[in-house]
Amino acid sequence: MKPAFDFASPIRLMIVACAGVAISACATAQQNAPVVLHAARLLQIEDGRILAPGEILVEGERIKAVGTSVEHPQGAQVIDLGDVTLMPGMIDAHVHLFLHPGAEDLQTVIESTPWRTILAIEAAKADLTAGFTAERDMGTEGAGSADTAVRDAINAGIVPGPRLRISGNAIDILGGHEDANHFNPAQHVLSNADYANTSEQLVAVMRQQHKEGSDFAKIYETGKDKLAGGVLHTPYQYTEEQLAAAVAEAHRLGATVAVHAMGEPGTLYAARAGVESIEHATQLSDETMRLMKEKHIPAVPTFAIFEYFATHRDTPDQAAAEAALLGYKIAEFKKQLAAGVPFAVGSDVGPFPHGTQARELVLMVQYGMTPLAVLQADMLEGARLMGWADKIGQLKPGFYADIVAVPGNPLNDMSAVTRVSFVMKNGAIVRR
Repeated sequence: MKPAFDFASPIRLMIVACAGVAISACATAQQNAPVVLHAARLLQIEDGRILAPGEILVEGERIKAVGTSVEHPQGAQVIDLGDVTLMPGMIDAHVHLFLHPGAEDLQTVIESTPWRTILAIEAAKADLTAGFTAERDMGTEGAGSADTAVRDAINAGIVPGPRLRISGNAIDILGGHEDANHFNPAQHVLSNADYANTSEQLVAVMRQQHKEGSDFAKIYETGKDKLAGGVLHTPYQYTEEQLAAAVAEAHRLGATVAVHAMGEPGTLYAARAGVESIEHATQLSDETMRLMKEKHIPAVPTFAIFEYFATHRDTPDQAAAEAALLGYKIAEFKKQLAAGVPFAVGSDVGPFPHGTQARELVLMVQYGMTPLAVLQADMLEGARLMGWADKIGQLKPGFYADIVAVPGNPLNDMSAVTRVSFVMKNGAIVRR
């Protein structure tokens, strides 16, 4: 089990943030005194109640009190944010800090790991200032355990960024989803993932990644995926028994397993093995949905990346194929909603610009979820997936002061989350 998560000192984080762009005026003194946030509204995520007005008393890193009116201690800094809604910081359960828009396979070949790490730090800053105060980095795509350094630098207050859970490289079979399959084999282009072809190799890779600082394992379970004639073909990569071995090893390490699984039978194998989450989850059988509901295994749909690819491909035919896959995914999502499958919110940001991923919440509402259900999937389910259900995701006394403000009321217009005007993480103001 890794040491307890070391949340960055708000004073050190503020010092670093002062040097960044889009960061508020910084005064270290204000971090030593209590802060009272006042706004027209405050959203209680757990039950959907709106407090009007809303106030939060922050002392140090934590929330001290929440209500329509809270104590204003002597010397407290009172910040009136006006006609906005206060809510917990958003959580993106599926990001790629080490990717940026452009040819993903070439990024990992042309760009060095030190350069990609610098870009990842900038990506983390962009996500934080957009209101995402916690994220799961779902594979460095060939940069190994470089995300350990990014996470630790954020925790130490050296650079600004969200709270992170990180996986290092994803895990894949030889010739699998993230292998360099279309390059000249004679060039021996490296895979973007770590190879594991057996249960024993899965366990060995997970142990090595854990040694290098990973918080969880990300495993590719399906690929290469293809929609043909209205039928989704998703070859599986690991058997149920192999995934079960990975889950058992993760539990021994005090960690979890998340799988990239687009469809059957891989999604069923993953649900039977008891993984923590199923990423993309485009096709789920009735039995898979039943198991996910029974075991509380959330699907993470990642609509935003599908929408982006449907309009950002090299040829019209490629874009049309992506649009058809998105249409298929939307229809399947409605079935999953009806079946009571639990959901978390993850955007797969990286191939599209960091800091724009709040679009994911808008799309989940557009495709059938209520605004409150989406926010609960984002904040409550996201916090649980990250192992911090008692620390973040709610505005409650004792929780860390991860707070954002959005215009209007997101329960009436979810697009409000794409226009964050105030961000506090760990009691430090990082955007105002």
